[in-house]
Amino acid sequence: MLGAIVGDVVGSVYEWNNIKTKDFPLFRDDCFFTDDTVMTCAVAEAIMNGGQKEDFIDAMKKYGRMYPNADYGARFNRWLMTDNREPYNSFGNGSAMRVSPCAWVMEAATSELPSEGKRLAQLSSEVTHNHPEGIKGAMATADAIFMCRYFFGAHASDNGQSNSDTPEEIKRRIKEHIEKEYGYDLSKTLDEIRPTYRFNETCQETVPQAIVAFLESTDFEDAIRNAISLGGDSDTLAAITGSIAEAAYGIPEWITDKVYTYLDEPLKDVLRRWEEFVVIK
Repeated sequence: MLGAIVGDVVGSVYEWNNIKTKDFPLFRDDCFFTDDTVMTCAVAEAIMNGGQKEDFIDAMKKYGRMYPNADYGARFNRWLMTDNREPYNSFGNGSAMRVSPCAWVMEAATSELPSEGKRLAQLSSEVTHNHPEGIKGAMATADAIFMCRYFFGAHASDNGQSNSDTPEEIKRRIKEHIEKEYGYDLSKTLDEIRPTYRFNETCQETVPQAIVAFLESTDFEDAIRNAISLGGDSDTLAAITGSIAEAAYGIPEWITDKVYTYLDEPLKDVLRRWEEFVVIK
């Protein structure tokens, strides 16, 4: 989940000041965390509290109210600040930006996201974003993360694939799965997307682009730079891309250390408890 937070922090200064290049300082003094980070931590908290519907609602409202100025979407903000606990049929990209903890709960002993992971990913979305496109965006992101964990991660030497499969072949497998399972068009390259891509907060116009940014990357930092270079909803694009890239490449220690300097103690506490929780699980 830290990959999503890195993407959010790096992209925070470019959301309303898009750049169409990969040549930029990765961290600036004026970077900050936004709703992407807050809600990713809320999803992790919900899973640690039991992973049921009420846990997700309670955690999102708790952390949303702790950080009321984290730049939430208007409809989500209304949901946060009232007693309403019903979803509002959103297909915004908020469901995908926050889903990453759901793909880290289970051991990656199979290339398919286990049923418990699917349940958590769907539930984390549909408590607010219950439109089919909102759920699809979260599920596709979780699938991509889990597949990266399996093919690039600790079980790679045991799965019968990785000894001969190159990173390019693994990414081809992921691309084909996402296109077949979710109907996203991942055929355009970043260079084809970038010139006409504009700000869009829907899953349909954020998740595919974020996945392509990962597919064309060479390492974690390159993935983040790819996402930012597209423009658009930069922090959320980079959060989704970063969540996938973390599972494939890991995060360089210097980036981990740096992003922690932008977080306050309550958010750091969630991350510390999450690391222990995942190890225990």
